[in-house]
Amino acid sequence: MPNIGPLEIVVILIIALVVFGPKRLPELGRSMGKGMREFKDSLTGNNDDDDDEPRPRIERARATDDEAPLEGEVVHERSKT
Repeated sequence: MPNIGPLEIVVILIIALVVFGPKRLPELGRSMGKGMREFKDSLTGNNDDDDDEPRPRIERARATDDEAPLEGEVVHERSKT
């Protein structure tokens, strides 16, 4: 496998700049870095998406109807029978 030197990296970056344009190039770099980080974390097992963590209060069922609604929660009129 040939070594990639600084001149080759510059040529690749110039080609990428011409193909994708200056506005999309930083976005592509961020998404590529994020993808590589997620791939590395999946291989090493270092992920933050553990199911062992308790669920937030919003996802849990309400114990009583007398609780005040959460901020931003849509509340429909409840009929009491």
